[in-house]
Amino acid sequence: VQLQASGGGLVQAGGSVRLACAASGFSLGYYAIGWFRQAPGKEREGVSCISSRGTSTYYADSVKGRFTISRDNAKKTVYLQMNSLKPEDTAVYYCAAPNERHWVPPVVLDSTEYHYWGQGTLVTVSS
Repeated sequence: VQLQASGGGLVQAGGSVRLACAASGFSLGYYAIGWFRQAPGKEREGVSCISSRGTSTYYADSVKGRFTISRDNAKKTVYLQMNSLKPEDTAVYYCAAPNERHWVPPVVLDSTEYHYWGQGTLVTVSS
């Protein structure tokens, strides 16, 4: 099972970035996918989650209205569109999946509920 996050880079404040989470050896369409981030010296925090069929989405208050999560199960990819970026959005972003099909954790953005993790992608927002 592999999840791979990509799309990070350096962007100016106010700019946009789209991250992608691709899956291999893994039927991504069966699983909810969460996005998490970890800034230097800080704990990992949940950013967003999308249900397996894409019918439900969830966002941390800090990104609500600026970030949009979506998925294309035919392409085995989940996206995180990040707009109006702020320097405090600077972090390594990870995608993750729980260990149960068609299930969204009751505490949606609790990282301990997620079993499969991809390598992260760094997003740096300059002021």
